[in-house]
Amino acid sequence: MNRPQILIARAIFPEIIAKLAQHFEVTSNQDDVLWTQPQMIEQLAGKQGVFTTGGERIDAALLAACPALKICANMAVGYNNFDLDAMTAAGVLATNAPDVLTETTADFGFALLMATARRMAESEHFLRAGLWTRWRYDLFAGGDIHGATLGILGMGRIGQGIAKRGAHGFGMKVIYHNRSRLDAATESACQASYVSKEELLKTADHLVLVLPYSAQSHHAIGAAELARMKPGATLVNIARGGIVDDAALATALRDGVIAAAGLDVFEGEPKVHPELLTLPNVVLTPHIASATLPTRLAMANLAADNLIGYLIGNRPLTPLNAVGRS
Repeated sequence: MNRPQILIARAIFPEIIAKLAQHFEVTSNQDDVLWTQPQMIEQLAGKQGVFTTGGERIDAALLAACPALKICANMAVGYNNFDLDAMTAAGVLATNAPDVLTETTADFGFALLMATARRMAESEHFLRAGLWTRWRYDLFAGGDIHGATLGILGMGRIGQGIAKRGAHGFGMKVIYHNRSRLDAATESACQASYVSKEELLKTADHLVLVLPYSAQSHHAIGAAELARMKPGATLVNIARGGIVDDAALATALRDGVIAAAGLDVFEGEPKVHPELLTLPNVVLTPHIASATLPTRLAMANLAADNLIGYLIGNRPLTPLNAVGRS
């Protein structure tokens, strides 16, 4: 009996390729070529499964051109690269990689918060440029983290992890807004209080964005929302590009509407709004919140296990939609 054929759309750990090769005929993009959609369609011809890394768009046009496709396994917790409605209509399963990156991403979110509030990147650039010649009382004086008010927009697993770090580790007052309020036990564990979005914006000293991207959350933070924040506040985005209006944020940072921002994700990444690159009061990182080797390997293993579980055993581990397999 012929083995199922799968495509690995980007470069990945060699041990993951070897694991998948035990079950499938594998085509792997180890050269890490960034395919256009027509090239992706060409590569997917006759394939039953595809291993994606979060940037490969799976939409109705691709699905119509790839009738053999049965599953797309994302090596990411986010899945805004998937058109779930189109996938469900085409009978194609979507899976993601939740849970395995929660703590690592929460670590990074809090690190980015600290770097932003304490002006670490700005001061390092100053030092490296040879500009540090003496101590001064206000030299790169930033904002306190301990005892400050931590606001979280989006209170899923990662948001809860950041809340616990702030409350338990730094004695912060934690407030949050979410589509639905958490149960009392979870709020207690996070020492977090539910507030309206309006209250969150005007009260938080440090606002962290951890909500999923969707049409509803597009530009959830724009010029109007930034204007409601404290002038000394910081904004951290480790969620997805597009949740923040980057052009409006650049203007707000330039004009002192808020004090600083820390960004790991961007609209249209890997492109970055050019004005953000010129501003000293923004910390910029290239979408690396989950980037530890153990975590990235766990994410890849979960994506591989979804492919194996579905195409071999018809039992995916983390499905995002309900479809049958013929």
